Order: sequence, then structure tokens, then C-alpha cells
Amino acid sequence: MTVFSIVLQSLLIAYYVFSGFAKMIGAKYWVDVFNNLKLPQWFRVITGVVQLVGAAVLIIGFWYAGAIAWGGIWLGVTMLVAFLAHIRVKDSFGKTVQPVVFLALIVIVTMINADGMLNLL
Repeated sequence: MTVFSIVLQSLLIAYYVFSGFAKMIGAKYWVDVFNNLKLPQWFRVITGVVQLVGAAVLIIGFWYAGAIAWGGIWLGVTMLVAFLAHIRVKDSFGKTVQPVVFLALIVIVTMINADGMLNLL
């Protein structure tokens, strides 16, 4: 694992832990986002759990590098769905770009660590 990969992995963990907990506890920002996306609030809680699971898998990746790629795929699908949800409601570029940026970062960290994916199986 490279230093770049470790730093990127750590930043993604921090974001998804923070974001996942904020979604689960019903932070006003996320409640408003899900209302704007016309998604039910129970889906916000599920999304928070999904993000915390993804962050946990990325944390496991510090010991088992293959877990990073699996966590990246898990979180990448989440960001793809978020992007599509923003497109569906015709959100502005500023609101739609966030999941795209995180998807790009996840793709990078997944590609760096993809060679270890089969080592977990």
C-alpha cells in the first residue's frame, strides 16, 4: 500500500463515518437533502448504515488490503445511486458534483488496491 492510498483511504473513512452517523441521527442537513431528493427518511437511515459498513470495511483494509477494494465497490455503488438521485430531481451542478467527486476518489483507491481483492476469498 502506498502512502497516497493510505491517506486517501483515511480521508474516505473520516468522511463516511461522519456522514453515516449524521444521516443516522437525523442531522438537519441530511433530512433536508433527502426531502429535496424526494426520498423517504427511512432511506436516509439505511444509507447511513450502508456508509458506516463501508467505512468499517475500509478500516479493516488497514490490515487486509483486499478489503479496501471491496469496501470501495460497496461505497462506489452508494455514490452512483446518490448521483442518479440528484439527476432524477434535476439538482444543480453544485449539489450533484459531490457524489461524483467521492465516486472518483473511491474508484482511485479501489484501483490502487484491486490486486488484493482475491486474497480475501
